[in-house]
Amino acid sequence: MSRVDNAVAYSLEKAGQHPQSMIRDLSLAASGYRKIEWARRHMPVLNLLQQEFEAQKPLEGLKIALCLHLEAKTAYLAQTLMKAGGEVFACASNPLSTQDDVVAAMVDSGITTFAWHGATPEEYDMHLAATLDCHPDVIIDDGQDLMAMLHRDRKDQAEKVIGGCEETTTGIHRLRSMEREGLLLFPVIAVNDAYMKYLFDNRYGTGQSVWDAIMRTTNLVVAGKKIVVAGYGWCGKGVSMRAKGLGAQVIITEIDPIKANEALMDGFSVMPMSEAAPLGDVFITVTGNINVIRAEHIERMKDGAILCNAGHFDVEVSKPDLNRISVSRKLIRNNTEEFTLKDGRRIYLLGEGRLVNLAAGDGHPAEVMDLSFSLQALSLIYLVQNRQALEPRVYNVPAEIDNKVARLRLKTLGISIDELTPEQEKYLASWEV
Repeated sequence: MSRVDNAVAYSLEKAGQHPQSMIRDLSLAASGYRKIEWARRHMPVLNLLQQEFEAQKPLEGLKIALCLHLEAKTAYLAQTLMKAGGEVFACASNPLSTQDDVVAAMVDSGITTFAWHGATPEEYDMHLAATLDCHPDVIIDDGQDLMAMLHRDRKDQAEKVIGGCEETTTGIHRLRSMEREGLLLFPVIAVNDAYMKYLFDNRYGTGQSVWDAIMRTTNLVVAGKKIVVAGYGWCGKGVSMRAKGLGAQVIITEIDPIKANEALMDGFSVMPMSEAAPLGDVFITVTGNINVIRAEHIERMKDGAILCNAGHFDVEVSKPDLNRISVSRKLIRNNTEEFTLKDGRRIYLLGEGRLVNLAAGDGHPAEVMDLSFSLQALSLIYLVQNRQALEPRVYNVPAEIDNKVARLRLKTLGISIDELTPEQEKYLASWEV
């Protein structure tokens, strides 16, 4: 019996009321519940929304598919959507970020789940397909893999979907491309583009979680090292800011002249990757693009250079190039591969070139994901409630949802802010001074 057959057979035998789930080991649930409870205690906005949803049941009778990083914060989002009346199905958006104990707790709590850590590409696709076999009405995606499969292989099914929400910059780029080509079959809300998402999740969440993962994986000092950050968007800003705070010398590579100027004025060096390659000790890609670090750069790097990706897919560091120019490859530490070049120099790749903060860490802090997942839940409800008015295109998160999450966050912190007086509102609305 193959590895896949073993895993499926185990879930069929053990999952009980959820025989269709495909997971590693249901007996791990107790550990998963502890992780979820810790996340819950640090997600106060979602806690408030859960109380509201439980009373109103805005997702009553709907099937909800989640394709996200399956760890504790995601599990609590799934439980919240269940409290809103939905039937939840989940699969992983990244095979290395899946935590098998959390997945077990999800299944045990009534969430049909198809995922295990370290899934092969074939298993990953099988899990996506199994999720779509549940015929979801609405979708929350991370990177657009689930929605892409739906549009590519199941157009008839896609036409019946109410809509979706997308978590990432990369996924939104792909969805806008589909919209431009007239291929998008249902409305999608670009949750990543909400202020309360990218200003906090992308900047503070990525900045902290990336360095948490790098430091726990390598156990090396950051202070004094030269850190090369490829891409100075909001995620790149966060990674660079945290590197600077840890005492590193930061070099930025960019293709956008405006962002390059911004990096300069933030106090960082700016240069092409070809010039940064021989200088850097640690390289972090945060672009969402392909082959940002490739053979021509790797061949110029110093012995011991560390490569990792914090963008999205494992294509930013060219693994084919790294394999081609290496004479040997071995796992030297957990989540750390050593590639030896022909001249004896060693290059290290973290987390197989996948999202380092999730492949080699626990992802963003719970307080940050509290904001992003609150936006996801509210945006999903908005899609359902406005289904008749929304066309098949990509929409921004409505301002009232963004502001609601912001105000709830302040409320949970016991912070109040000023409001405009009638006189001030009149002044701002007038063209006359």
